[in-house]
Amino acid sequence: MLNMIFAWVLVIQIFFFSFCFFFPPIHGSLQSTDTKHDKGLHLMSRISLPPSPAPEAVSPSYNPTTIFNVRSYGAIGDGVTDDTQAFKLAWDTACQTEDSEVLVPKGHTFMIQSTIFTGPCKPGLKMQIDGTLMPPDGPDSWPRNNSKRQWLVFYRINEMSMQGTGVIDGRGEKWWNLPCKPHKGFTGTTQPGPCDSPVAIRFFMSSNLSVIGLKVKNSPQFHFRFDNCQNVYIESLNIKTPALSPNTDGIHIENTNNVKLYNSVISNGDDCVSIGAGCYNVEIRNITCGPSHGISIGSLGIRNSRACVSNITVKDSIIKHSDNGVRIKTWQGGSGSVSRVTFQNIHMDTVRNPILLDQYYCLTKKCPNQTSAVHISDILYSKIKGTYDVRSPPMHFACSDSMPCTNLTLSEVELLPAQGKFVSNPICWSAYGTVQTLTIPPVFCLLGGTPEMLPQNGKERC
Repeated sequence: MLNMIFAWVLVIQIFFFSFCFFFPPIHGSLQSTDTKHDKGLHLMSRISLPPSPAPEAVSPSYNPTTIFNVRSYGAIGDGVTDDTQAFKLAWDTACQTEDSEVLVPKGHTFMIQSTIFTGPCKPGLKMQIDGTLMPPDGPDSWPRNNSKRQWLVFYRINEMSMQGTGVIDGRGEKWWNLPCKPHKGFTGTTQPGPCDSPVAIRFFMSSNLSVIGLKVKNSPQFHFRFDNCQNVYIESLNIKTPALSPNTDGIHIENTNNVKLYNSVISNGDDCVSIGAGCYNVEIRNITCGPSHGISIGSLGIRNSRACVSNITVKDSIIKHSDNGVRIKTWQGGSGSVSRVTFQNIHMDTVRNPILLDQYYCLTKKCPNQTSAVHISDILYSKIKGTYDVRSPPMHFACSDSMPCTNLTLSEVELLPAQGKFVSNPICWSAYGTVQTLTIPPVFCLLGGTPEMLPQNGKERC
């Protein structure tokens, strides 16, 4: 019995020794260092565990745009058929839908009568113009009961964008040829007759607007006009009209604030940009302007009116082959002020009046002398360089006797004649200011100090 027990013990020892020899202990990467989480987990199961499942994708939260194609509402787009009602129907439907788009598809030309697109609308409204828009061809084709002062009007709109790759063609030639237009009369004078001409696109009492990427040409009068608007963003426009087309300002703003105008090309028969009364916080940058009448503040103070303009910046731009460069123009008899204006880093190429400040603006040369005037102060001209047309002096500061211009500052101004070597002297009248650096030509005519006559009452101040 004892021998049998001994034999079983021997067998067990041999088996244990063989097991240890052929299956040594496992070390290294198969052993977890995190005993807290691996406790009780079988060794081989840790090797074959699948990777943790990826977290579920979270869908981005956005509202898809609802598209209202004008052709789906009956627009033909053959350039002849009147598509006005189809546009109105598409607009009225989109206006009541949040994040909507009125689509003007490419490959079609849509003729639209004078129309007012009215708000208020739901936020996020877009007008995507990829085709061509145009009005009736000239005043004789204009319906008798429709206003001849405006074509497309957007009224009481908040948060709207107008953009696209299309063209807005104002078909303005027949309007420019009206006898009343200044360039058509005898020796440049006007002749009697109807003279109303439509602004192509007007925004009125609207806010949070953006106009991007459009091509606009041949407007009968102003191409864009913004009245009583705020928070306006304009970028990458191309506006083109012949140099002799009268009153075809590229962009005009009036009683409008917080405006940004960037990266656009404008050539026309009047001001590339004109800034009227009641405007402040306006930034204009990287504009190529010309042929044109330049970039202007004014005219202000017409018919003894009060005008307030402030915080205007024009910079990093080019003005070429134009009647004026940067200009401030006011009528005699007005009141109010223009202040805190910066013209900076502007290149002039053959410009007739590169720097012009005129408080005696008059279209007929028969304006009566008046004592009151819009007060002009705190104007900076910095890094204005290039060439000027020798028919006019490169700098002209004509200020009111009773309300002189004050705190004009010139820095790094270099203007040379486009032809010849004779450099004209600047002209100054009742203009007070300083020259911070040497200018070409030298400016010795600015008055130093402070004039005795300055705005005193509330009517003259803003």
